[in-house]
Amino acid sequence: MRQELAVYLVAGTQDVAKGNLVGFLEKALQAGITCFQFREKGVGSLTDRVQIIEMAWKCQLLCGRYRVPFFVNDDIELALILGADGIHVGQDDRQIQEVIALCGAKMKVGLSVSTVEEAVVASRMEGIDYLGAGPIFATRSKSDAKAPSGVVLLKQMRDLGITLPVVAIGGITIENVDRVLQAGADGVAVISALTRATELKGDIKKFKGRCV
Repeated sequence: MRQELAVYLVAGTQDVAKGNLVGFLEKALQAGITCFQFREKGVGSLTDRVQIIEMAWKCQLLCGRYRVPFFVNDDIELALILGADGIHVGQDDRQIQEVIALCGAKMKVGLSVSTVEEAVVASRMEGIDYLGAGPIFATRSKSDAKAPSGVVLLKQMRDLGITLPVVAIGGITIENVDRVLQAGADGVAVISALTRATELKGDIKKFKGRCV
């Protein structure tokens, strides 16, 4: 699980130029991302259910070709329809107990935490495979993002003995990734650092060199 979280790309059509998610994802897979989360949310995202399923399916096929885990953000029904490798949910989405009951036996389950208290509660639950901690730094990728915690959240989680794999998210770049890893993250989840990269292959290689 920790190796899968190393360079964790999160993206939907709204995040990439001209909505060409499939083309972008293939380049990212070729460059070496270790996990992909399909997150179709926000301004510019697909709204037609059939189109969302088709897009997710195409991304899943690509991930399978490159043997990279395919996760779905929040959408339990979509994850179950596709037989995804994992589902990731936030604190304000479906109740985590319900997610575990529906998906836990079929796929891996990730939960977002933004406070130490949330992390402690999650660490005591059975059925959660990893935590997504953040936002660590300010981010423009999520309009509903909470206030950044800084790397202190990661340090506090580890100081309290939380041993679940942790992927950090929120404003993570090549310039600050070392601080994040040193604070206790097992990997980094990135959106804009890669979807807006001018040198995608080189940047993924740099992330991977630090995280793996």
